[in-house]
Amino acid sequence: MSRTVTVVGGGAIGLSTAWELSQRGFTVTVIDKNATGKGTSWAGAGILFPLMPWEYEPRVFELCIAAADFYKKFSSKLFKITGIDSEFIESGLLCIDPPDKETILNWAKNNNIPVGPGRGSAAGSAVAYCIGITNVDPIEYNLLFERFLNPDRVSLPDIDIDFDDEGRGKVIQYVIDKYGSSQVAQIITYGTMAAKSSIRDTGRVLDLPLQQTDRLAKLVPDVKLNKLFNWNKEEIKNNLSNDQIKNAEELIGKLSEEGIEGEVIRQAKLVEGSLRNTGIHACGVIITPSDIRDFVPVSLAKDSDMWCTQYDNSVAESAGLLKMDFLGLKTLTLIKDTIKIIKAISGKVIDIDTIPLDDVKTYELFQRGETVGIFQYESPGMQKHLKSLRPTAFSDLIAMNALYRPGPIEYIPSFIKRKHGNEEIEYDLPVMEEYLKETYGITVYQEQVMLLSQKLAGFSKGEADTLRKAMGKKKVDLLNKMKPQFLNQGQERGHETEILEKIWKDWEKFASYAFNKSHSTCYALIAYQTAYLKAHFPAEYMASVLSNNMNDIKTVTFFMKECNRMGLNVLGPDVNESWYKFAVNNKGEIRFGLGALKGVGHGPVKNIAEVRKDSGNFVSVFDFVKRVSLKDCNKRVLE
Repeated sequence: MSRTVTVVGGGAIGLSTAWELSQRGFTVTVIDKNATGKGTSWAGAGILFPLMPWEYEPRVFELCIAAADFYKKFSSKLFKITGIDSEFIESGLLCIDPPDKETILNWAKNNNIPVGPGRGSAAGSAVAYCIGITNVDPIEYNLLFERFLNPDRVSLPDIDIDFDDEGRGKVIQYVIDKYGSSQVAQIITYGTMAAKSSIRDTGRVLDLPLQQTDRLAKLVPDVKLNKLFNWNKEEIKNNLSNDQIKNAEELIGKLSEEGIEGEVIRQAKLVEGSLRNTGIHACGVIITPSDIRDFVPVSLAKDSDMWCTQYDNSVAESAGLLKMDFLGLKTLTLIKDTIKIIKAISGKVIDIDTIPLDDVKTYELFQRGETVGIFQYESPGMQKHLKSLRPTAFSDLIAMNALYRPGPIEYIPSFIKRKHGNEEIEYDLPVMEEYLKETYGITVYQEQVMLLSQKLAGFSKGEADTLRKAMGKKKVDLLNKMKPQFLNQGQERGHETEILEKIWKDWEKFASYAFNKSHSTCYALIAYQTAYLKAHFPAEYMASVLSNNMNDIKTVTFFMKECNRMGLNVLGPDVNESWYKFAVNNKGEIRFGLGALKGVGHGPVKNIAEVRKDSGNFVSVFDFVKRVSLKDCNKRVLE
């Protein structure tokens, strides 16, 4: 197999691609685009994963990248590359090149479907950033490519893509139209019988009264029946609380009882874990090079004409099928709606991807903890910590997004104290400051463990990611194998064994819940965008928040209280001013959306808006009834 990557294009992106790949262990050959005789025809030609691997031989990976200005800030570093002879890593990095074909992402953007800035480890790739798959600069935020792809990774990496909630269905339909309905399928999921549901189902079949069945099910702790019944007394004592022990002993006693309750328990034990129902994977889509029936068995998806695989997610991936995750993110719809309202009211066009990330008004909103309706930062606990933290930089938001989850949440008070100089920042070894300085000496991200293992013990980039996975998934055998390597190589670099032991122990505790910095950065960016809109366009933003939650009257009431706190008037529904969604009038007041009224759908609102536009406002209820279509605005709608 060839061990050369050819980068076609000598512009800023072509050279940044070469630079990144060389840093990641590739042997890179750069071909200047002018030397290919292609002239400017390379423009717009390149797109990285997720793509069709069957279209290219994996022996040579050609990254056909268009030159662009937005990455030229690295040109002084990049243009010094004259020849690279690094160890090549054989990987699943693939590209597609026909300039006449639109990519899925480009199609979405060209059809006004918002696309998220990135998701997961893919944000660590500068190439993905250059060609528009992600919108977060990995070099600026020190995101690791190895978290996405490294020499020890055998399987192809995923790039999950967020689309706005309303546009996701259109994107999937585009994929079906592009590749053919016989080559695109959703993925089946299999639901199994859990301990409590197996007791309830068995009790129903054996005609045990519902009250007795329910009492038996409530005796079950959060443990599988077969596991519970195989535990000895010591294991029960060690794994269950006092209340659970009492219930478990009663349940175990009934296992050997004669009578219907004993039979229910015995039969439930037998059927536990068996398949109970099927569903559809929330976001996964399989795309095949030819008819999908040549590769996997299929069936019709429930309530859809679209096929679904009869292999579940893990089997489909291990069978070598290409899985693409198209996720619907309601927050992207919210941002889109806000921008639309701003344009309608003031004519101002907001490009959300170019807003400044050092906006004082936005950080003041975070500092006051006024984050109701802000993506990922709206819980009362998060608001409390934000008031104490008083974030002043985007890195603070990235860290808080990673810390505010079970496990690392206990480090938040220390993180805040260190930021404000109320607690001394300590490092186990001075060399650790390079990677822990931005988080005040606290290990927050998985990437920090990876970088430090390379720095302290000389781990390769692939070994560092293997360590991260082993710690995260608590693979004891692998950890036992890697620990001596870490200690020995660390000693060779002059570090004391005792300190290395402490660092390892801290990592073992931390890494099981450590967060991916790439993902945290992408979602912190979305949160910042929502906060920016709330800070600068409060009425327009809150109208969008209300619109995106108008199917739940309790949530609408909650956000209306936030509007009152902000000093925004929310006016009742008005046939002369309301639209389907919540809107903002010329006075900056929010007008209730007709779609939030029970029993009023798109049809009646569309008819009202059209009549209002054609012949002016309604002057009375009689005028209204006379002018609208009574087929759409029937008695139920009027009431």
